[in-house]
Amino acid sequence: MAYRNKTYIAFDGDEDMDYYRLMTAWKAHDGFSLEFNNAHDLNTARDSSQAESIKRQLRVRFANSKLLIVLIGEKTRFLTKFVQWEMEVALSLGLPIIAVNLNGSRSKDNLCPPTIRDELVIFVPFKHDIIEYAMDHWPNEHKLHKGAGKTGAFHYTDAVYKNLGL
Repeated sequence: MAYRNKTYIAFDGDEDMDYYRLMTAWKAHDGFSLEFNNAHDLNTARDSSQAESIKRQLRVRFANSKLLIVLIGEKTRFLTKFVQWEMEVALSLGLPIIAVNLNGSRSKDNLCPPTIRDELVIFVPFKHDIIEYAMDHWPNEHKLHKGAGKTGAFHYTDAVYKNLGL
């Protein structure tokens, strides 16, 4: 089994690329503890236009991933070709999922993709400190909740946000 130390990020590459780029800037400029596995860096595929070829490469990236971050924008719930597939793969692998609401919501809302709507997922807004907090804490929390048979949407309390200065 591969050593899982990366974070796999799924998002709408047409609409939400700026948010992903901001996350890469956070990592570059302030030590954001994020090791990326990005589905949108597929420049090594010979036939990158072919869905199965792309999915084959993405499976390799999942093999090194310890969690999935899904950036949820206005259209994410309608993306069935890759983003839905990426969420399904993460669920099948038992990876913790952090759903990042680009609209600022701190919990599950009507933009949530159906694939993760009833799954054990933590929802946070697109803010550096809470995303990093979730990355540090959700994997262990996910394991505990999963072990206790819990499912469904989770979110952090106002106290967590207050402690982070948010």
